[in-house]
Amino acid sequence: MARTRVTVRCADCPFSATYDRLPDARAAVDDHESTTGHDVAWNIESLTDGVSQAGADAGVCGRPECANEDSPLVDPALRDP
Repeated sequence: MARTRVTVRCADCPFSATYDRLPDARAAVDDHESTTGHDVAWNIESLTDGVSQAGADAGVCGRPECANEDSPLVDPALRDP
C-alpha cells in the first residue's frame, strides 16, 4: 500500500520537510506561516491507496458522467435514472 507523502517548502527561507500524513503537513504549513509570515507551498507526492481509488472513482472532474458507476463511493441518488 502506498503511503501519503507531502513535501512542504518555504519560498522565503530554507525550510523544507516531508510528511507521511496530510494533517501533519497542514500543521507545519500553518505553524511556519503564522510564525514567520512566509509563503509556504506544499506538494502531495503520493496518497494512500484508498484516497487514490476514491479520486479515480470520482473521475478527474468529479462530474457524475465521469465517475465509476460501480464504485461504492458513488451516491446512487446522483446516478441517471
